This record gives sequence, structure tokens and C-alpha cells, in this order.
Amino acid sequence: MAQADANITTDHTQGATGTSGDDAQNLRVWVRLLACAKVIEKRLRRNFAEQFDTTLPRFDVLATLDRAGEPVPMGALSQALLVSNGNVTHVVRQLQEQGYVRSEPAPGDARSALVSLTETGAARFALLAEAHRQWVAQSLAPMPAQHRAQLLDLLTELRSHLS
Repeated sequence: MAQADANITTDHTQGATGTSGDDAQNLRVWVRLLACAKVIEKRLRRNFAEQFDTTLPRFDVLATLDRAGEPVPMGALSQALLVSNGNVTHVVRQLQEQGYVRSEPAPGDARSALVSLTETGAARFALLAEAHRQWVAQSLAPMPAQHRAQLLDLLTELRSHLS
């Protein structure tokens, strides 16, 4: 299915009229990057749902809080995850109901909340993070290590140009 989708998408970009060879190649690179990311993300979403009864957005919130190592303002959490405040609020409430995070009013600003992991949340995240690491490794394992290193270098270069 993924291969068929990739072919359809690739065919679409190749059929573009009025584009130079570089433009067509740029579109193919973009579509291929997106397709690869979507395939891996779909696997992650399915695995989180099936094996842990959770979602990728919940994992992302836990990961962000774990990396921070201290309470994070709700607005900063939203910015870090590149999603709306409403989306973060909804996910944080779900995690709060499960006992994985706590939300407390920010000192000096009752309108703002600080979110942090509970001990239970930190333990849950450790379990999820290990599974996530294994799933990503399985997805990339067919590619030789040298190619993964080259891809990382190229994507790092691309990211530096986009910043």
C-alpha cells in the first residue's frame, strides 16, 4: 500500500507541467521525505494504540516534559510541540486523569499553568520511550548504518538551511 501511494505521489510530481528538472526533483525529494515520515508515524501511532492504549500526542507531551526536567508553562509546551494551546490542554487533561502529569497555576499568573511529570508519569514515559526507540530502530534497520549516517548528515544540513 505504501509503495502504491508513493508511486501515485511520485507520478503526480513528475506530471507537473512548466517545471524545470530541479523543480521536479525538489518536489520528488519533498514527497519522498513526507512519505517516509508518514509511514513511520503511522507505525508508531498503531503500535502505541495497540500495545499501550495511548496516542502519539500523549507520548510527545510526556517526552517534552521529560526532556525539560522541570515544570513547563502550558504555552511553552504548545510551542515546543507545534500545536495549538487547545490541543495541548486536551492532551494534558487526559494525562492528568491518568495520573501521569500534574498541572499547577504558575506563580504570579493564575491564568497560566505549569505542567510536570508525576513519578508514575516518568515511569510510564520510560516504558514508552524504550518501545518508541525499538520501533524506530526496526523501521530504519533495513538501511545500512553508513546510509543512515549519510541521511542524518544530509537532513541536518537541510534543517540548518530551513532555520
